Amino acid sequence: MLNQDMHLDMNGKPASLRDGFGKALLELGEKDPNLWVLTADVAESTRVHWFAEKFPKRFVQVGIAEQNMASVASGIAACGKTAVISAFGAFNPGRNFDQIRVSICYNDSKVIVHGSHTGITVGPDGASHQILEDIAMMRTLPNMVVLVPADAEEAKKATCAAHASTHPAYIRTGREKFPSFTTEKTPFEIGKANALRDGKDIAIFACGVEVYQSMKAAELLEKDGISAAVINVHTIKPIDRETIVKYAKKCGLALSVEEHQVHGGLGSAVAEVLCEEDGVPLRRHGIYDTFAESGEAPELMRKYNLDAQGIYETAKEAIAYYKK
Repeated sequence: MLNQDMHLDMNGKPASLRDGFGKALLELGEKDPNLWVLTADVAESTRVHWFAEKFPKRFVQVGIAEQNMASVASGIAACGKTAVISAFGAFNPGRNFDQIRVSICYNDSKVIVHGSHTGITVGPDGASHQILEDIAMMRTLPNMVVLVPADAEEAKKATCAAHASTHPAYIRTGREKFPSFTTEKTPFEIGKANALRDGKDIAIFACGVEVYQSMKAAELLEKDGISAAVINVHTIKPIDRETIVKYAKKCGLALSVEEHQVHGGLGSAVAEVLCEEDGVPLRRHGIYDTFAESGEAPELMRKYNLDAQGIYETAKEAIAYYKK
């Protein structure tokens, strides 16, 4: 059963999450004259070119120098500004982790780190660009907020929320277009997961593009008489312990789903919460300690069981194992 309070549109038009991020920057740039944006030679790809065209005096093109970009941003933030650094996730934070850690997080600087083109859905670019470790990297950092929006509309809200935060934040988006199923009325609050669907047999905790796939998997499970709750954990840090515990205990079985390595990401964050509770079993689902291969996004999602069918099959396996 869908949570009507979430105001969802499961037939929404496909859009890229990076578009929501770019549109949010345009709106924020109008309201905040202290907002600066930096990129590393990928302005159009990350959608910050819209900001650059409208606010050229507050845009910095550092070239292919992600480490320098993070350091420059920390200096801008030290002057009382808000800085956004945007590049492919494989290089931001994949290449400039040290500068983010020391120059940004250690100083609790007001810098938003945008990792675009993340996960296997960057597709043909292959393993070198398919960053699958970034959530793990960023959630270990003190002061860092970690946001993984589910669609373009939520990416827009996440960007605005990160701008309003007093701490540095990481926003993870992708390149491929996926259905925009949340709406302007769908709530978004840092640290508060959204229960999109109620259920009693298994609780599916998902983030990013896997939220929509999990909703579709829940429809398949329903046809088999299995009631699946779906929770959109758009904030990995700070994690919403209360909602995770509530639905895990209610269903007696939890499944985490992410377009990321199972080690260190959403699944590990959920496991850390549940291990301190009364033994609710958890099955983590994502990329299992491997590099992915090159291919189109839909075929890679099918190969690695991260489409609705794969999540459905994984949920059935978990139910058969833990609830026999």
